[in-house]
Amino acid sequence: QVQLVESGGGLVQAGGSLRLSCAASGSIFSINFMGWYRQAPGKQRELVAGITSGGSTNYVDSVKGRFTVSRDYAKNMVYLQMNSLLPEDTAVYYCAADVRAVVPLGLKRYWGQGTQVTVSS
Repeated sequence: QVQLVESGGGLVQAGGSLRLSCAASGSIFSINFMGWYRQAPGKQRELVAGITSGGSTNYVDSVKGRFTVSRDYAKNMVYLQMNSLLPEDTAVYYCAADVRAVVPLGLKRYWGQGTQVTVSS
């Protein structure tokens, strides 16, 4: 089985910074995409930032220049450095990874449990 465990959420004032971490563990053969989604109350889940196995990154327009996604390939971890946070960044942030696992065999998207980020004005 594969598990994703997030950490680093919390409450911060507008203009502040937070760093989210996500660790993938289990019977992992390889990981393609890793990234971060978020879902605010009453809104659909959206992709915030992602990074491929080759290191290519993409960001939703609203976080460009403020957030940075990075990855530790040896540790199967992905990070999201969030700077200049705004109240509209408040949401539950979910880690996602496209994992080729040994058990169960095959490629599948896995999700973390989510971590709350609250930005006060």
